[in-house]
Amino acid sequence: MFGFATDVKVNKLAAENLEEAGLVDHVPVVDQAYLFDPETTLALIAGFEHNRRVMVHGAHGVGKSTHVEQVAARLGWPLLRINLDGHITRMDLVGRDNIVIRDGMTVTEFTEGLLPWAIQRPVGLLFDEFDAGRPDVMFVIQRLLERDGKFTLLDQNRVITPHPKFRLFATTNTVGLGDLTGLYRGTNVLNQAQIDRWDIVAHLDYLRPDSETTMVLGQFPAEQLPNAEETVASMVAVANMTRTGFAAGDISTVMSPRTIISWAENAITFGDVETAFRLSFANKCDEAEKPTVDSYYQRAFDIS
Repeated sequence: MFGFATDVKVNKLAAENLEEAGLVDHVPVVDQAYLFDPETTLALIAGFEHNRRVMVHGAHGVGKSTHVEQVAARLGWPLLRINLDGHITRMDLVGRDNIVIRDGMTVTEFTEGLLPWAIQRPVGLLFDEFDAGRPDVMFVIQRLLERDGKFTLLDQNRVITPHPKFRLFATTNTVGLGDLTGLYRGTNVLNQAQIDRWDIVAHLDYLRPDSETTMVLGQFPAEQLPNAEETVASMVAVANMTRTGFAAGDISTVMSPRTIISWAENAITFGDVETAFRLSFANKCDEAEKPTVDSYYQRAFDIS
């Protein structure tokens, strides 16, 4: 199911239960070209099968959120993805009082937020960019992170017991320790008592060059790009050079798999790989770093 051998067994979610709950449309679409990282996949399988709270962290563009989505897609599991930012409030997650008209009268009625809605259904809830959420707001899920944790809806004096098939996941760039590189502005230092409540923390890194090449080639019709396999392999080589250069402090911008895909698509659009490289990546770099980035391109494409 996931492209690697393992003795671990996992059950798919029964489709008939989803139809009754009206959740069929919430199941992600399967991407047949997606390549799974074995360790991260096993961590997510444990989350779905054994109700573990799983956090996936790694650099931007490695496919953290997509990894969760594609595991859910193959298990037929509905997934609700909430992208956190500094403006998400407790009311957005929990719910709020709204003024409505009932029988010609104006009344105040509580409307549940996405959190209580998901808790009561067979849904995987994914907090995307968890470390970008406000720490005080993230305490809303503190008790949910505990084994068999319940959710107290203070606005209605009600305690919600999660559905047996409710699952909780998160993705982060910094594991809640803050950003020391300047790449992830807007992320926060999270409470370590809360980080400690996540049962499993998986690290997702960039794919091997051959696997990354295969992944990129699967995102568009290869016949549209001349010498597609060789060209994409060179693009991946440039990306790996930027990652090595970033680690060494030579450049401050990293090329992600998402950028490589954009580069390949733009090469098809403009009919020129070098022009697409400038428009997709080089123009994002600091002027002082462009000669270094250009040298990566020349080396990878064997341009003297």
